Amino acid sequence: MTRARQGSVDQQLNQANAAATYKVSRNDLPLHCPQPDSYLWNSHPKVYLPIEKTGEAKCPYCSATYELSDEA
Repeated sequence: MTRARQGSVDQQLNQANAAATYKVSRNDLPLHCPQPDSYLWNSHPKVYLPIEKTGEAKCPYCSATYELSDEA
């Protein structure tokens, strides 16, 4: 399932790295940062993060930590 890219001014999107840890599900794979529900104007370049083997990944740009969860 692919999420549509968002970002109009009137949408309530997340600030880049608004939280220290994000929970993601297998539906969010392949995982990348920033996430599709983040504003792009203040974000870093998209980077894909390998989370499948360990269940955790950290973004090298913004240090956001992602945890793979069945509950997300």
